[in-house]
Amino acid sequence: MKKVIITDDHQIFRQGLKSLIVKEEIAEVIAEASNGKELLELLSKHNPDLVLMDIGMPEMDGVEATRRALEKNPSVKILILSNFGDEIHYFNIIQAGAKGFVLKTSGIHELQLAIERVLAGDSYFSNELLRKIIANINPPEKSKVSTPKSDDTLTKRELEVLQLVAGGLSNEEIADRLNISVTTVKGHRSNLLMKTGTKNTAGLIMYAIKNKIIVC
Repeated sequence: MKKVIITDDHQIFRQGLKSLIVKEEIAEVIAEASNGKELLELLSKHNPDLVLMDIGMPEMDGVEATRRALEKNPSVKILILSNFGDEIHYFNIIQAGAKGFVLKTSGIHELQLAIERVLAGDSYFSNELLRKIIANINPPEKSKVSTPKSDDTLTKRELEVLQLVAGGLSNEEIADRLNISVTTVKGHRSNLLMKTGTKNTAGLIMYAIKNKIIVC
């Protein structure tokens, strides 16, 4: 069973989340931390597969904790536990290496899906939060797919692939949609990572949102 550390400054929330994860046999909760500093100390003793990370914490917040945790243990996956209002931090925390975010108010089934996807090496983003971020960046009356001025280096095909990546499609689904090979899709994704200066799918999605490449 995969090993998880829960990092959140509210003890009641940590205990409730732990009970759900254990009861549903989603993973083994091996430790809890109330802030980023405690997490880093735990990472010196434990080797978790996943860290469930709050953003707003005393001592050290989730953004800095994510960056330092991955410096200490590059193989650990980090999934952000988010509240509405945290959107201002998303670009920084994804850039720090987090694999995605899920609402704290999500049901157990969405939480389980998010954990499973992130542990499998994919990214996960709460659709509700994505819509909120996109809506804040792209007002409805101006919502349209457009090429950002800063994206002159991206080809038309790369933009198409990026839009589909941001839409949650797998390499196989993108290949089928664009009538190209999976190998070609992987090549485009590799080029996109290099050109956008991002590290993973999560970073590409945040980049697409920030540059108004995807819309509500």
